[in-house]
Amino acid sequence: MNCKNCHKALRDTQKYCDECGAKVIQNRLTPKIIANQINEQFISLDNKFLKTFIDLFKQPESVIVNYIEGTRKKYIDVLQYFAVSLTLAGIQVFLMTTFFKDVIGFNTEFIEGVQNLPGQENNPFAGIEYDMFTKYQGLIYILTVPLSALGSWLAYYVTGNRKYNYTEHLVLNLYYSAQIIIITAFFSILFLLFGLNYLIVSTILTLPTFLYLFYVLKRIFRESFVNTLAKFLITMIIYMVSILFLMVLVIIILVVQQILNQ
Repeated sequence: MNCKNCHKALRDTQKYCDECGAKVIQNRLTPKIIANQINEQFISLDNKFLKTFIDLFKQPESVIVNYIEGTRKKYIDVLQYFAVSLTLAGIQVFLMTTFFKDVIGFNTEFIEGVQNLPGQENNPFAGIEYDMFTKYQGLIYILTVPLSALGSWLAYYVTGNRKYNYTEHLVLNLYYSAQIIIITAFFSILFLLFGLNYLIVSTILTLPTFLYLFYVLKRIFRESFVNTLAKFLITMIIYMVSILFLMVLVIIILVVQQILNQ
């Protein structure tokens, strides 16, 4: 018998391939097997996903630092965890745009006023879609993670703490972002079910997400409150400036595109 992933020869009694680590699958797919796999991966109380989710609150350094240092069996892989969070965010967007359009809370009067300015034929904002954040939320999440990683890396690099390189800060921010996306998606859906305004919900959830980043940095780097606060503020400044630059760049591209299409 050979491994179906890397084709290495296996013993009949092996449950996992000792070359690539893949689980040896001998049974055909059935509804029961698929249900068991879903239970193992996402529902079971002792699975990696739930353990990762809980420990990112209780002891984030255990999840993140261990992954950086090579211990990667205890918790769910960082990219897989981020992918799960994007899936939940996609479900959130689907529900928002399908069932909760009336409570999303976009300022339609302002948008219509901008799009209907005098001289419509020369108005570069006429064809811009202002709900792009909702439509491309997953892509925006992906694009902002490298920016937040840049912020934390520079904040610690310029202050002399160069324990982790940029890629390792990227791992930190992927776990952090995935945790925030999961929490935000869950509570957004929950609050929307009660008819609350989406923008109000987003505002309420903003402060805890910032506090959680401070908490993660404090637990991982184990510095004093003052030092952590200073580096947290530097991280946020760099991140906000990067986001602002990205937003301005996107607006310029959209305006130029509208002008060229006229």
